[in-house]
Amino acid sequence: MPRQTVVTAALLVAATALAAGPARAAEQPPGQPAEATALLTELRELYREAGAATEAYNESGERLAEQRAEVERLTARLADTRGELAGARRTAGRLAAAEYRTGGSPELPPVLRLLLTDEEPARALHDTTVARRAAAGQLAEVRRLAEAEHEADALAAEADEAWEEERRLAGDQRDRRDAAHDRMNEVAGLLAGLSGEQRDELTALEERETAAEQREFLAAHQPAEPDDRAGAADAPGARALAWALDQRGKPYEAGAAGPESFDPAGLALRAWEHVGVTVPRTGARSWQLLPHVPLEELRPGDLVIYHEDASHTALYAGDGTVVHPPGPGRDVEVTPLAHAPIKGAVRPATN
Repeated sequence: MPRQTVVTAALLVAATALAAGPARAAEQPPGQPAEATALLTELRELYREAGAATEAYNESGERLAEQRAEVERLTARLADTRGELAGARRTAGRLAAAEYRTGGSPELPPVLRLLLTDEEPARALHDTTVARRAAAGQLAEVRRLAEAEHEADALAAEADEAWEEERRLAGDQRDRRDAAHDRMNEVAGLLAGLSGEQRDELTALEERETAAEQREFLAAHQPAEPDDRAGAADAPGARALAWALDQRGKPYEAGAAGPESFDPAGLALRAWEHVGVTVPRTGARSWQLLPHVPLEELRPGDLVIYHEDASHTALYAGDGTVVHPPGPGRDVEVTPLAHAPIKGAVRPATN
């Protein structure tokens, strides 16, 4: 059975059982009905899948843009080489024509041409030698440029093929992202069928589980105390964080980087861009390219990366919290740092 069908069926069973009321819940430990736990588990997995699919699509978009730039660079190089080759061939043609006009007929050996000329023999010999050297040099240049043209043509063709492949992969990633968000829409429909009390039960369960995870995290990784030194509030990270906090209440949207909606990495990108620092578009690139930071040494504005595939990003907001749009149906908000499995943290170089 396809994953989408399994997830939808599991959610439907959980939601239906949850809607059945306290009769089923009474069989479970207080505050932890199995149906609510199952529904919350599936919701979290769908959030993670949707985030991972969006990040993969964003990543493919970055690679596609880079490959397109490489195609354009190599195409320009090919055009330049062809222009140089055409110029070299014209120069070679002019040299050949000049030699012909001055008696440099290829049918006559140099000694006979000297006997037939009215010029001083030494000068005629010198002029002939210079002309021959110029022609030989120009011929070598034509050959070099012809080889360069062939190489540039081959490279441009390879780059164009690679771009077409990246474009196909980007389309596949877009389809995967859209499918993940279709599943999220199904979940939204199921949740809409729950009563306010049942939704409150889910929210309370999520808050309890997050609080437990936060306590466990803080016991193992106590973040640094806030920096009260003069000028700390003007540090790039603090200013990036302040900008991100100003975006609270704006909705999550897959692939969005502002100004009216964001995905997690899009918020991080714009927050740091606001202070003149470029960070990667995806969590995976940030994890790969930016300096890693121990969780005990987090500063405001550092990027916290979540899940093993680095599919979620948040800005550290101090006091064990982060700011981010958690996922579909949520807005940019401040949440406990340990709201999801943490992979690690990275710091833009100037923070």
